[in-house]
Amino acid sequence: MAQENTTLPPAKELLDQVREKIRFKHYSISTEKTYISWIRHYIVFNDKRHPADMGAVEVERFLTYLANDRHVSSATQNQALSAILFLYRDVLALDLPWLNGFERSQKPKRLPVVLTPLEVQALLRESSSAPEPVGLIVRLLYGTGMRLMEAVRLRVKDVEFTRQEIIVRDGKSGKDRITMLPGSLLEAMHRQLAIRREWYDEDIQAGKADVWLPDVLAVKYPNAPREWGWQYIFAARKYSIDPRSQVARRHHVDEKQVQRYVKKAALAAGIVKPTSPHTLRHSFATHVLQAGYDIRTVQELLGHSDVSTTMIYTHVLNKGGKGVISPLDNL
Repeated sequence: MAQENTTLPPAKELLDQVREKIRFKHYSISTEKTYISWIRHYIVFNDKRHPADMGAVEVERFLTYLANDRHVSSATQNQALSAILFLYRDVLALDLPWLNGFERSQKPKRLPVVLTPLEVQALLRESSSAPEPVGLIVRLLYGTGMRLMEAVRLRVKDVEFTRQEIIVRDGKSGKDRITMLPGSLLEAMHRQLAIRREWYDEDIQAGKADVWLPDVLAVKYPNAPREWGWQYIFAARKYSIDPRSQVARRHHVDEKQVQRYVKKAALAAGIVKPTSPHTLRHSFATHVLQAGYDIRTVQELLGHSDVSTTMIYTHVLNKGGKGVISPLDNL
């Protein structure tokens, strides 16, 4: 455990330092909120002592509390550990031997939930009653294999109608990739862009056409935030306050709205499998493999760094238990 240090900043000031470091590293606003929440929880759990005055014992006790008392999943426990390690290494700049001694909880290996083509049809039919652009986003998730946040953050310049391509920018691990723009969605996408252009023209008149850009791009291209190409395709109807800049502007649609409608549509369609927007990504990958496309192609479309991640969908394709025919069916 570290020695007592009377010059350490109070917890509130420390959390401000965490925010500054997160923004310096260009982490997302959701990561910022998550890390701040876990670090605050860690400090409060340990009687509001300063983290530099604590060590491996306090961290392990906190993680044990999360697992045994809060019954959190291994993924949530690992999330809390990531926040704590970020605090010590990146904010307090403490290179302590015990930081490397924590093993992350092993996430149980489970097969992804995959809908059948008929279930997808039923879900899309029910989601067609959702207010646009939510219904279009749901169809786009299944039609492209994009993650939910990749879809809601889609910008005008990244949709290529002539080649029917979508460039997914800054996906997981910060990578760009290309996926298809389904021909069946061309007309709907054109309609969405026409509506979006009307809003953009109104925003220009109101002096509120700026959209959020990563800090580096905003500095390099100072006019870009007001340009049409950088606008979110799926923008929110109302302006909102940017939590970082405190500027009122039009953000992208709330991803929670899409999540709610996917769940509602699944229930209405009589789908008993746990269904979320990510289920449509799993279904996309499985159905593309079923159509005969090779695993490497699917890996590129999904943006997986390692093909082993994509290989899990080959297990879903197996008929029954590894393709074995039950002896009951041979009687």
